[in-house]
Amino acid sequence: MKANEVRKMSASELETKLMDLKKDLFNLRLQHATNQLDNPIRIAQVKKDIARVKTIIREQQLAGR
Repeated sequence: MKANEVRKMSASELETKLMDLKKDLFNLRLQHATNQLDNPIRIAQVKKDIARVKTIIREQQLAGR
């Protein structure tokens, strides 16, 4: 996911995306703990996506949207 894609989303879409990413991260961590995870790099990618979404949410809050 690119930052410019995230910036095009509305506030409600960002909140929904954030919840989905958190669920994905939980599932990936669960798979990793049970040795079922094929691609452990995916955990880092999801964490970065979460940070990206949170950053855009905060930017919009500061801009007064």
